[in-house]
Amino acid sequence: MINRVVLVGRLTRDVEVRKTQSGLSVATFTVACDRRGSRDAQGQSQADFISCVAWRQSADFLGAYARKGALIAVDGKIQTRNYDDRDGKKVYVTEVVADTVQLLESRSQSQNRQDNIPAYTPDPEYRGGSDPFSADDFNTGPTLDISSDDLPF
Repeated sequence: MINRVVLVGRLTRDVEVRKTQSGLSVATFTVACDRRGSRDAQGQSQADFISCVAWRQSADFLGAYARKGALIAVDGKIQTRNYDDRDGKKVYVTEVVADTVQLLESRSQSQNRQDNIPAYTPDPEYRGGSDPFSADDFNTGPTLDISSDDLPF
């Protein structure tokens, strides 16, 4: 099984860094990634806004050096989780958990940039990746019995 994600995009807002009760740093941020060849009715390129989380030194690094609009690369994995909100409703979250994060431009390049950064405004109805499917919905088909000798690697 492979679960690997590589993103290159711009931060939609300043990184939010917090500490857990045990003192670990955790950063949450959103990366805007342009969709190649996809334009809206006004000819503007479309973007996906992808929620990410980084831990420990990566979180501290982002909090110290990354600002809204910074071009970054994120290497990590997709993770899903769920919890019950204050109203008792189940909330499903899909996010990229960063293994490594790199700034892809110097501070001066970032400060001198005059391009348009996509605005990100969370939709109040959006529940962080919630969808009507559960993991059980994907376990309904027949299972395959494959030995390791059948694999090409």
